[in-house]
Amino acid sequence: MNSWKSDRIGSAERDENPTVMVKMKSGFAVIGDNQFLPGYCVLLGYPRASSLNELSLEERTQYLTDMTLIGDAIIKACNPLRINYSILMNLDHYLHAHIEARYDWEPEENKCRPSYFYPKEQRYGSQYEYSDEKYGDLKTNITENLLKLMKEIDY
Repeated sequence: MNSWKSDRIGSAERDENPTVMVKMKSGFAVIGDNQFLPGYCVLLGYPRASSLNELSLEERTQYLTDMTLIGDAIIKACNPLRINYSILMNLDHYLHAHIEARYDWEPEENKCRPSYFYPKEQRYGSQYEYSDEKYGDLKTNITENLLKLMKEIDY
């Protein structure tokens, strides 16, 4: 495992996390480690919290707003059918939200199910592993859209 993956938030703070797109008010917008569903992003809550419920109402509102701004940027970059949002924290016990584009080209039986219903070996295939060479243009496109949206709302 890359050393930055063992402390995703700390590595983002130290500018060592290559997946970081933008530092937002509530955390770091990052492109996902795998791009099985192109445009997959995560919002890493910052400062660190164990759950959404630890945040004040104002902080929660900001976090959820930031999460949807990332979704808007993915829509502009990838033109998906819809965006799925999930905050699970079952494996990693720090606040983070998964923002996933869903597509018309997905098999019919998977369109109405969470992405984790896809076989693990399919979702995490090495061909989908993030690298700047393979997915740098996508990361740049989403980042530029996110920055533009933030500017439009005087973020």
